[in-house]
Amino acid sequence: MRTKEAAFTIIRPGFGAELQHLGRPGLRAQGMPAGGAMDAVSLQTANLLCGNSRGAPALELALGGVRMRVDAPDGVLAAICGADMPADLDGVPVPAGRAVWLPAGGTLSLGAARSGCRAYLAAAGGLAAPGAAACGAAGGDERAGIGRRLAAGEALRRGEPSARGAALLAALAQRAAQAGGGGRLPAAAPWLAPRLVARGGADGSGTAVLRAVPGAAYGQLTQAARERLWRERLAASPASDRMGVRLIPDAHPIELERRAELRSHGVLPGAVQLPPGGHPVALAAGCQTTGGYPVILHVIAADLPRLGQLRPGDGTRFLRVELEEAQRLLLRQQRELDRLEAALRLRTERFLQEQRRAPAADS
Repeated sequence: MRTKEAAFTIIRPGFGAELQHLGRPGLRAQGMPAGGAMDAVSLQTANLLCGNSRGAPALELALGGVRMRVDAPDGVLAAICGADMPADLDGVPVPAGRAVWLPAGGTLSLGAARSGCRAYLAAAGGLAAPGAAACGAAGGDERAGIGRRLAAGEALRRGEPSARGAALLAALAQRAAQAGGGGRLPAAAPWLAPRLVARGGADGSGTAVLRAVPGAAYGQLTQAARERLWRERLAASPASDRMGVRLIPDAHPIELERRAELRSHGVLPGAVQLPPGGHPVALAAGCQTTGGYPVILHVIAADLPRLGQLRPGDGTRFLRVELEEAQRLLLRQQRELDRLEAALRLRTERFLQEQRRAPAADS
């Protein structure tokens, strides 16, 4: 990604704003966590709306309360996906799940999340941190000494948009100019990306369902604990972070038949560890590479984005699935992203063709 001028300046970072991408695979043997977005599906969706590659760096915004100024002279083509955070540009609503042109000089604000925990703001060309090489500070992991949360006053640069992203930016800017308002109002593309990640209870009860398979220490649970694990509600603790979501059972702690000291072993996002005290921890995108607590479950890969959208106080429960079902669900999720990419490419091309014909029709 070749960087150009500043795209945004952070005015207020809210509860947490940092650059993320799809992680750094292949380095766990050297002790380097893969990291990456907590909700990788929403990050990819936002990027696809902007004509980017799926893993381009984007802003991960936790819980909301963010404000930033649009600095790019020709405006920014952006998209917001993930948690339901009301967004506006100088008081004019900015829709989520759409590609939106934001004019230079405007102030973009995202309020407190009404559901979900993390929203993703992508910009055509991708984003890079101040003073860093393109993509160099993305995929932040403070514990690993990579990247950091952004602070007020910092500028984010953007890269060179793809041909499709640049054409859509120009077309929406032209639409805004024709709509009046001196070209100072945002202009959104007429299509909406489907929401591929449930932000709340997938079972209709307001409780988020995390599908899981038994882990290596599942057989060490008491019979009563095994039954409760699949039946009872757990709440996400305020102590949760990108490393892991701490889960507090509504009733009794989860207990092992016998607790023994374990050697440290490799762990991955989705592993559900059971520390002393009986409150499980579901490891998340920023988790360490090794751990010594018993692993009682594994949240399936397809539900890691749902895990990343749990905020403090949200309820969840585990639903048991077999390994073959977990693999099938992940493949289905990947196919949904493939279909979305193809549909957005086709819809954008048709829109651009319509925009090119419009001046000829008017004359």
